[in-house]
Amino acid sequence: MTDRASDTTPITLTDAEIFAAHDGGKLEIALTSPIDTKRDLSIAYTPGVARVSRMIHSAPETAEQYTWASRLVAVVSDGTAVLGLGNIGAAASLPVMEGKAALFRRFGGLNSIPLVIETTDVDEIVETLVRLRSSFGAVNLEDVAAPRCFELEAKLIEALDMPVMHDDQHGTAVVVLAALTNAATIVGRELASLRVVISGAGAAGIAVAEILLRVGVSDVVLLDSRGIVTSAREDLTGVKAAYAARTNPRGLAGGTAEALDGADVFIGVSSGTVPEEAIATMSEDAIVFALSNPDPEVHPDVAARYARIVATGRSDFPNQINNVLAFPGIFRGTLDARARRITTEMKIAAARAIAGIVGDDLAPDHIVPSPLDERVAPAVAAAVMAAVTERAARP
Repeated sequence: MTDRASDTTPITLTDAEIFAAHDGGKLEIALTSPIDTKRDLSIAYTPGVARVSRMIHSAPETAEQYTWASRLVAVVSDGTAVLGLGNIGAAASLPVMEGKAALFRRFGGLNSIPLVIETTDVDEIVETLVRLRSSFGAVNLEDVAAPRCFELEAKLIEALDMPVMHDDQHGTAVVVLAALTNAATIVGRELASLRVVISGAGAAGIAVAEILLRVGVSDVVLLDSRGIVTSAREDLTGVKAAYAARTNPRGLAGGTAEALDGADVFIGVSSGTVPEEAIATMSEDAIVFALSNPDPEVHPDVAARYARIVATGRSDFPNQINNVLAFPGIFRGTLDARARRITTEMKIAAARAIAGIVGDDLAPDHIVPSPLDERVAPAVAAAVMAAVTERAARP
């Protein structure tokens, strides 16, 4: 377990150490059995391997036992929404995808391979992955721009008989729900009673709104670059239009100031900024999650003047909302349970497991565990597996 004080100690990085750590990439293939003798070679490759191929040909289900595919997660990106860098292309996104694959191995114990695809056409990406489907057991979509990410995820879920999840959407939503669950406990509120404002109606914002609605938070207000997402607006299409009909129950209009007046919770998943005077109008014991990186929508020190609980996406402030708390355990639990879909119930179970790790250490500056807490991924995986079992047991 990571010491809480050292976990928020500012980290100074140099270009030299960053580029040295990336020299040659961050991944390599490791052997599970030695190849030191002719006998080893005959077992690992020809002629021994032919027997295994014949077995899989006659009984395809044995591929799960005799290849790595069922335990391999493909980390897939088209490079259109990379970190805070935007549309930088497939090649430039590869270091990020390598990093994601490394996190799968480190925290989930899963093999992972990055695949960056030189097209932004949804159907072409789907076709590419369908053709490669025998090579891996799950797909983690990463850094795909909205609104295409919604269509791409939906089409892949239908086309591939395996778990598919866009982590920028659902990993963020799971960790936000975990953090908000514990924050609500500290301020003595029920989740369903909270007035929540989400700044950003892209991939993460929509997913956060969805998971909060599913756990009973009815007063959710979405903001995009033009203000409150409301059914009265004529410029909304697609996903935004659908969520305009499901959110903003009080019919608010305007922008950030109107949305935050009297709000209990602010969740920032955009690149915008929020003025201090707007945060000041929030309710007593307000909760502020300013999650944009590297620059939060409002500086944590400013938010703390008015809010009881403040969280960011940064490692140098308390309460880091980090997707690594969610995705390794979610995929591990899904693959261990041999589930073919990642459902909302599984995501909610994962969030509750993350929240439960904090336990007696719960405090305004400690609402989620450290990303380096070794208990997290196993707890999330177990919760996901339990959700799969519970769903299967339903009549």
